[in-house]
Amino acid sequence: MDFQDAVAFHGHACPGLALGFRVATLALKKLGPVRAADEELVAVVENNSCAVDAIQFFCGCTFGKGNLVFRDYGKQVYTFLRRPAGGGLRIAVRWQGPEESAETRSHWQRYLQGDRSPDVMGGVQQRKKEKMEAILAASDEELFAVSTSDEPLPKPARIYESRTCLGCGEKVMETRTHEQNGGLFCIPCAEAGNATKKG
Repeated sequence: MDFQDAVAFHGHACPGLALGFRVATLALKKLGPVRAADEELVAVVENNSCAVDAIQFFCGCTFGKGNLVFRDYGKQVYTFLRRPAGGGLRIAVRWQGPEESAETRSHWQRYLQGDRSPDVMGGVQQRKKEKMEAILAASDEELFAVSTSDEPLPKPARIYESRTCLGCGEKVMETRTHEQNGGLFCIPCAEAGNATKKG
């Protein structure tokens, strides 16, 4: 698999996806080249950017398998852990993109204000292309600060029973139910004050 495979999965090429590709490539190089078929590789990601799609695609770490852990810190930091041994790798992005020209800064300002004219879109797309190409060409040392991680492994994924919410009648994982008024309710019904039995 290569970067173009990630582009096909994600839907477009962009600097964030390129960073995720480089993170995933480095993680697999350091921890072993085997993509996770199950939960043997765990990724802890500290943002929900385009980069995470590349990590899911190349490393096989997904929410559904329980081996993708999201921490909403807004940081470009990615930690990878191998099961069952534990231990792993922490990759923090330190790369600084090429300096923007006054024209490029103007394009971005206009874009953020809703301008989608051909001039603005062309400038924005050119800037993204330049950043993406620079990321793909840079060395690991230019891109990342890498350290070992002694973070404990998260518990393996579990399958829980589903219960029926007495408010909306929809299925909900038993560990996410709230007991109120003598019945079990989903989080939205409990928070909205709908925790009254139907029927």
